[in-house]
Amino acid sequence: MKLRKVTVAATAALALALTAAGCSSGGGTSSGSTAGGSPGGGSGAGTGAGTGGGKITVGIKFDQPGIGLKTPDGTYTGFDVDVATYVAKELGHQPGDIQWKEAKSADRETLLQRGDVDFVAASYSITPARSEKVDFAGPYLLAHQDVLIRADDDSITKPEDLNNKKLCSVTGSTSAQNVKTRIAPNAQLQEYGGYSECLTGLENKAVDALTTDDSILAGYAAQPEFKGKFKLGGFKMSNENYGIGVQKGSELKAEINTALEKMVADGSWEAAVQKNFGPAGYQNEPAPKIGVIVS
Repeated sequence: MKLRKVTVAATAALALALTAAGCSSGGGTSSGSTAGGSPGGGSGAGTGAGTGGGKITVGIKFDQPGIGLKTPDGTYTGFDVDVATYVAKELGHQPGDIQWKEAKSADRETLLQRGDVDFVAASYSITPARSEKVDFAGPYLLAHQDVLIRADDDSITKPEDLNNKKLCSVTGSTSAQNVKTRIAPNAQLQEYGGYSECLTGLENKAVDALTTDDSILAGYAAQPEFKGKFKLGGFKMSNENYGIGVQKGSELKAEINTALEKMVADGSWEAAVQKNFGPAGYQNEPAPKIGVIVS
């Protein structure tokens, strides 16, 4: 009985001390703290994204080989996955701390604004319209609109050669329409439900070229089943500055930029490029400078 009384007293004293410590901190965690806080001071994903460990939720593409892909065995691969994993490590999180969430193109701003994710790395081009809704760290990759053609096709050597060719892109994409409007008005647009269908059409000669970002094209072409079958045109028809999206005003932006700079400096960025795009012969741009947007 005497031992029980001592234990209860000690417990009560500890609770009182903790309460007093919490009250003396000036109203809780300061707005400048990132450890254990939600991004941008908003509702957050509740994962404690800042330096200090714990779970972190990251939005990526699930259906883009070489960029962001959820494999049948439940693992995740791609350049964006490698970049996000490196960044998360620099923020204090181990790979097992990362909770991957699908970030479809139309959902990326909403996921960030609602705090469903801590950051988004999903072939996310930095644009003025998007920058009004979210903040971007980076850019970490400069991609370009390009075309993918059959490896043995020598009839398309410049963008204008797409005139009178069957040009494929996915339904709802603006890539093919941009080519027809600005470069090759006589291109014959073919809209398919997904990039994999375009690739099948390209392989079977139902279409002559597929257009979207060169990084996405390289990711598909690098897959084992397509090895040696396709090549990139190298036309650089637009500039796509890939950034990592965070909530508006989030302190994570600066931390992520520091992580990206380190990734480039220690060679991890180049290794990730070669790992994910190398088999397609992708002639990537050098790592972009943080904060420099190429128009």
